[in-house]
Amino acid sequence: MKEKINIEERKPVWISLSDFYLDIELQESDFKYIARKIIESPYSIMEVIEIIKYEIFPVLQPNLISIAGEWTGFQEEWLIMSITKSLDKRNSTKRFGVKCFWFIFKGMHNDDWEKLQKAYIELKIDTGSNT
Repeated sequence: MKEKINIEERKPVWISLSDFYLDIELQESDFKYIARKIIESPYSIMEVIEIIKYEIFPVLQPNLISIAGEWTGFQEEWLIMSITKSLDKRNSTKRFGVKCFWFIFKGMHNDDWEKLQKAYIELKIDTGSNT
């Protein structure tokens, strides 16, 4: 049985994290914005890693290896529809495939992930949040 996902709770996380897959270099303000969206969400940082890996990455990774990748932002309706469609089609074989591709391509985000974690920790300290 597939996990029921609350799309309304996920949308802000999906939209903000989709910036990782734009063909641009993110700025400090981008990382702070994304970190704020994560903090405002009901998800822990560990849950967000799973969201990136199994929900966003399978849909948006091709943009980073495209010659003419998207750089202005993904259209929200398309993004939500594409992620939900991908999740609906997911089975154990496809999940295994995502794990394999994640292993191959996750290094493309190491610097961004470190910057996001730093912004996340700084915002958590500033807001006094414990989650």
